[in-house]
Amino acid sequence: MTNWLPELKHGKGPLYLQLAERIESDIADGVLAPGTKLPPQRNLAFDIGVTIGTVGRAYNLIRERGLVSGEVGRGTYVIDHGEAKLIELPTAQNSQPFGGTRAHIIPPGNIRLDSTAAIDVGQSAIMDRFLRDITKNYPAEIASYSRTLPPSWQLAGSRWLGSSEWRPDISSIVPTLGAHSAILAIIAAVTVPGDRIAFEDLSYCSAARSANLMGRRSIIINTEDGSATPDDFERLCAQQHPKLVFLMPSLQNPTATTMSEEHRRAIVETARRYNVWIIEDEIYGSLVGLDHVKLAELAPERTFHIGGLSKSVTAGVRGGWVACPPHLTSRVITAHKMVTGGMPFLMAELGAQLVNSGEADAIRIKVREETSERETLARSIFSGFEFNSHPYSPFIWVKLPEPWLSATFKSAALNEGVLIDDEDEFKAGRTEKTFHRVRFGYSVPGTKQEVASGLNILRRLMETDNTSYDSYS
Repeated sequence: MTNWLPELKHGKGPLYLQLAERIESDIADGVLAPGTKLPPQRNLAFDIGVTIGTVGRAYNLIRERGLVSGEVGRGTYVIDHGEAKLIELPTAQNSQPFGGTRAHIIPPGNIRLDSTAAIDVGQSAIMDRFLRDITKNYPAEIASYSRTLPPSWQLAGSRWLGSSEWRPDISSIVPTLGAHSAILAIIAAVTVPGDRIAFEDLSYCSAARSANLMGRRSIIINTEDGSATPDDFERLCAQQHPKLVFLMPSLQNPTATTMSEEHRRAIVETARRYNVWIIEDEIYGSLVGLDHVKLAELAPERTFHIGGLSKSVTAGVRGGWVACPPHLTSRVITAHKMVTGGMPFLMAELGAQLVNSGEADAIRIKVREETSERETLARSIFSGFEFNSHPYSPFIWVKLPEPWLSATFKSAALNEGVLIDDEDEFKAGRTEKTFHRVRFGYSVPGTKQEVASGLNILRRLMETDNTSYDSYS
C-alpha cells in the first residue's frame, strides 16, 4: 500500500473532482505506478480532512475513467495499461479563448468570408407571412412560456432529419434552439464534469469550447483525409475512455470531407464496444443532400442525430432538432430547458411551420443553387491550388503555399479587408499538427460579385511573398 497523500489546497471545483484530478495527474506523472494500491477510503478521508463520501465519489470517477480497478476486500489498484500512456489533456483554463480566433466586433467595410450561414435568397418575405399568421393565430402562446411539446414540432424534426432510407421516430425528436443548443443539451444529459468528450482534431470547436466551459474535457481523435479514422478512435477509447464522441460525418467542418460508410460502421462498432455515446452533427448534411447511411441508422441506441435550418434555410430562426435514443428523449428535453432557459414558442412554431408546409425545402433548393454557383466561382479562382470542397458546400478549405502560415495569412487578409478563418479556429484542443490551411466561406456576401472580389484578393495574397506580413506571425 502506498503512503501517497494528495495536495488539494489550491484546487478549484468540488473536492471529489479535485481529488480525482490529482489521482489522474499522479498516475500520468508516474507518482502512482501501475499496480499501486490506493489508500483505503476511510484512511484517506481522515488524512486529508474530507468525508468518506467525497473520497468514494473520486474513486468511482477514476474507476469510470478506466484508471483503477477495485474489488471488495482487496482495495483499489492503478491499472497497468502497458505501453499506453495518457495523453495530456487541456483544462478549461488553458484551452483556447471562449470566442475562438474570430473578432468579437466586425470591422465595417470588410468582406465577410468567415461565416457559412444560409445565403439570403429572399427569406425575409416568407418569414413575414408566417410570423403574421403565428402572432394572429397563437396570441396566448406567444404571451406566455412554452410548457407543452406540440406533435407538429416533433413531426417537423422527423421530416427534416430523415432521408429516403431513414426516418427517426417522432417520439424521439427534441426541438432545440439550433444545433449548438442541441449539442449542449446532450452533453448535459449524458455526461458529468470531468468526463472526456472526443472531437476530431479539426472540428466545430464551439462545441469543444462549450464542453470545456461546462467542466468536461476535450480529447482529440487524429484524422486522415479530413475525417476521424476508426483505428485512432479505437486507440483513444482504449486509453482515454471518452463518454461521448462528436462527429460531423457529412461535409465535415472545416475539411469539407464525408466519411465513408466503411469507417462509419467501424466507428459505430467501437463505440458499442466501449459504451461511448455518439453525437452525429448533420447541419451541413441537409444542405449537400448526401443520402448515405446515418450513424443513427447503425446505432440508434447510442446516437444523437442533430440537424437544423441555419446552413440551408435561415440562421436567424435558430431552428434545430435532435433525434435521441428512445429512452433519453425526456432527459434531453429537460437538459435543453436547463441550459437554454426553454424553447420560445415563436421560433419553434416558425421552424415547424416552415418544414411542415414544405417552404423550408423550397428555400433549401434556392440556397443550394446559389451555393453551387458560388462554389463553382471559388473553384475557378483557386484553380492550381490544393483545396477541399463540394458542389453544395458553403466553404472551401484551402492549402496555403509556402511560406504562408495560417494565422499570418488570416491577419494579412484582414489587412486587405477580408475576414477569413484560420485553422486555429477549428482546433478542438492542443495539437502538434499543423495543416497550413484556411477556410473561406462565401455565403454571407450579398452578391457573387462581392464574393469574387474577396476571393480574388485572397488569391493574389496567396501568390505574394509574405515578407511584408512578418509582423503578423
